[in-house]
Amino acid sequence: MRALVLGGTTEGWALAAACAAVPGLEVISSLAGRTRAPALPVGAVRIGGFGGVAGLAAYLRAEAIDAVVDATHPFAATITGNAAAASELTGVPLLVLRRPGWTERPGDAWHRVASLGEAAAVLPALGERVLLTTGRQGIAAFAGVDACWFLSRSVEAPAPPAPRRLEVLLARGPFTVEGERALLARHRIDVLVTKDSGGSTAKLDAAREGGVAVVVVDRPPLPASAAAVATVEAAADWLRRGSAGACTSG
Repeated sequence: MRALVLGGTTEGWALAAACAAVPGLEVISSLAGRTRAPALPVGAVRIGGFGGVAGLAAYLRAEAIDAVVDATHPFAATITGNAAAASELTGVPLLVLRRPGWTERPGDAWHRVASLGEAAAVLPALGERVLLTTGRQGIAAFAGVDACWFLSRSVEAPAPPAPRRLEVLLARGPFTVEGERALLARHRIDVLVTKDSGGSTAKLDAAREGGVAVVVVDRPPLPASAAAVATVEAAADWLRRGSAGACTSG
């Protein structure tokens, strides 16, 4: 059985590792290639896009892929939609692996919005010094917000257009609550903007402790046809069962 894991996340890396020793199962991890030096998962790896739905469907057929796990970022809506469409075209089963989103806790000052554009619109009413942890590709949404000063944290530098008052911090997680607390204090941050990607809550915990407002961008919905699980273990079990079935039928 050959499985394609659409990765680029911690979960994708962990899934490839969990399946590496499963008899009869070959996992190919696909990375988008947007980061210059990505951490490579165990096993076979391909880097680069597929060319939309048609390109992904052609790849599934050409490489005799038996199953696809979409373990991309919760905000990678385009590839998730393409994966669902390619699955329907080819009949190759698709499973979406998505870590759970965050849950507001007592003491949080959250403002949920549906998009980066909405986040930019509400900022001037919430504060003046903003920490952006939304990734380098979303920086353009804040380009016209001249009332605020921004600290943008990302693995790689954002490209213009960008806010007029912007400082860029290049850093790769994981981050600790202690470190996040110090960062917020050092830059006098009064608003944090983040996407509801789930995972570590260090920045949210530090914001709660410091009374910092948080603008949370909701994740896009999954395609209606997509089956989903929340853990690497569940995805690995799905692949193992498929592998066992393939071996039995073979």
